[in-house]
Amino acid sequence: MELTTIWFLIVGVLLIGYFVLDGFDFGVGMALPLLGKDDTDRRVVINTIGPVWDLNETWLIVAGACLFAAFPEWYATMFSGFYLALLVILLALILRGVSFEYRHQGKGREWTRWFDQFIFWGSLVPPLLWGTAFANLIQGLPISRMDNGGWLFEGTLLTLLNPYGLLGGVTLTLLCFTHGLVFIALKTEGDMRERARKLARTAGLMTIVVAAAFLLWTVVQHLENPTLPLIIACAAIAAVALAAGWVANAVGREGWAFTGNAAAIAFALLAIFSALFPNLMISTISDAESMTIAGAASSQKTLELMTWVAVFTMPLVLAYQAWTYWVFRKRISRDAIPAGAH
Repeated sequence: MELTTIWFLIVGVLLIGYFVLDGFDFGVGMALPLLGKDDTDRRVVINTIGPVWDLNETWLIVAGACLFAAFPEWYATMFSGFYLALLVILLALILRGVSFEYRHQGKGREWTRWFDQFIFWGSLVPPLLWGTAFANLIQGLPISRMDNGGWLFEGTLLTLLNPYGLLGGVTLTLLCFTHGLVFIALKTEGDMRERARKLARTAGLMTIVVAAAFLLWTVVQHLENPTLPLIIACAAIAAVALAAGWVANAVGREGWAFTGNAAAIAFALLAIFSALFPNLMISTISDAESMTIAGAASSQKTLELMTWVAVFTMPLVLAYQAWTYWVFRKRISRDAIPAGAH
């Protein structure tokens, strides 16, 4: 297997890791106003991800760095074409992170209420825009080759807001929301756990319907794609995993439900990457204008150096993250929140 293909897979794995891990962070943030009856409840919800949310976001940073180093043309074209959308995502992530840190400063109820709103919107906007962006990548975009060998995005932000793109955004948002609710049920006790499970059952049904429509539309769009069997296989596994996660949550097996939701997100993204391969960006102007993996990759020496760095560093990163989750594995209850805490 060529290094260009290996690094396409590595970037894909990093992005899958990001959406599986930060995905439930987004879901927890979206659930904050729905499950938080009072400030203690809201503290319980926030504390489920308190030790890990910033660690989960590092997957995006690493994925972006690898994207920049391995496929600079993809990085440049996507970041220039999706500039406004990515700027909004960045601002939302900053707002959410600041809110986690400043919410508890004890400046009064109004202060806390504003930061709770920032957490909600900072958790809702990124998956909505990420899903829209990825759906547009596999549907195709108006990109063309420039004289200097690069690619130019010839659309606008409104180009991305098409029915299929928006359906992709809604699908990822619902997946993250359900994922987060199941994580709250997995990490809490008593009434909070039961309310999270109940809301996850309702949200899960909506997610199954919307995700099924998106995956079916994706398959139909790529009937002539040589990777169609792989697309169908990944989409089918994602659908089965999502349904299995819903059943597991309904019978009170939150661990299996969380695993099912994580697998659904992972295989849905694998279906997207399968539909994209061997391209990085599909041109709606002409097939000849599409950005291929080989055409946008860095030099062979650069990829070789990056491969050696990844071989030595990735196991350490994975081990540290696994250790962190093990340390903070216990459930949280209202009794764990000190009286008067913010």
